[in-house]
Amino acid sequence: MKTFKDKIAVITGGGSGIGRELVRQLASSGCHVATCDVIEENLQETLTMVVSESPKVKVTNHICDVSSEEEVVRFKEEVLNQHKTEHINLLFNNAGIGGGGSFVTSSREEWERCFAVCWYGVYYCSRVFIPHIVSSKEGHVINTSSVNGFWASLGGIPHTSYSAAKFAVKGFSESLIDDFRLNAPHVGVSVVMPGHIGTSIAVNTQKILGGEKSDKEIENIKQNMIKLGNPVHNQSLDQIRQIIKENAESFGENAPTSSSEAAKIILDGVRENKWRILIGEDAKEIDEMVRRDPEEAYNIQFDGEKREGTE
Repeated sequence: MKTFKDKIAVITGGGSGIGRELVRQLASSGCHVATCDVIEENLQETLTMVVSESPKVKVTNHICDVSSEEEVVRFKEEVLNQHKTEHINLLFNNAGIGGGGSFVTSSREEWERCFAVCWYGVYYCSRVFIPHIVSSKEGHVINTSSVNGFWASLGGIPHTSYSAAKFAVKGFSESLIDDFRLNAPHVGVSVVMPGHIGTSIAVNTQKILGGEKSDKEIENIKQNMIKLGNPVHNQSLDQIRQIIKENAESFGENAPTSSSEAAKIILDGVRENKWRILIGEDAKEIDEMVRRDPEEAYNIQFDGEKREGTE
């Protein structure tokens, strides 16, 4: 797809981060956009920006929890009605949250909530929107996975729900390559593998999951921090909560790649019909590390040093 002008794009998770930047950059290129999010205030901020920047294109906002098939079906109907169309050209399955780090100690509810958003959100939106892409003259599906979709680790911290979902997104996207080639050759597919990007995913995750973590959950987090060599032995549980909050807020601020840069890389990749889009030098380095020696991938840290306790 060489140009986005006069195309129609659907973007999930458009209230902040990469999703917001995709909305802005697509609209500025003359593309009409429908975007959804679960945090209404974020979504309204996106709309306010885009209406000011790109007043000549149609942009619609939709509240939708992509983990609910019923809400996704409603979202689709709203998009088709408000854009007065039976087809779309681009589907960006971008929405995602964290949480459910440990299969052993995290709550089942948190684990399944993360998995539902990060995997079933992609599946449900693909189910309802891909028929309307196949019916168009030209289309492309873009699914956001993660570096955790080929390395299920984060410096030794368990990321079981998120990683499992992102592996599923990667596998699904790759399986669509031959499917589209045979059954819808005018439709392309890309899987996006971002590294550390300047987004508010950590803060938004806390808002979406809601509720304060129990003392037991915080104690588990504290013990994991100690196991990883963090000197927090004398910190109270409230101090650990504050550390978690500060880490979430600094996640976006300290990222080596901005959301705007990430969105540009994604859109350039779609124009070039790349099926695999890595974002950030960290993503490229982790990809190379895992491919070079997969057997040792979980015995080394990202900086290449051996983990304590491994041979």
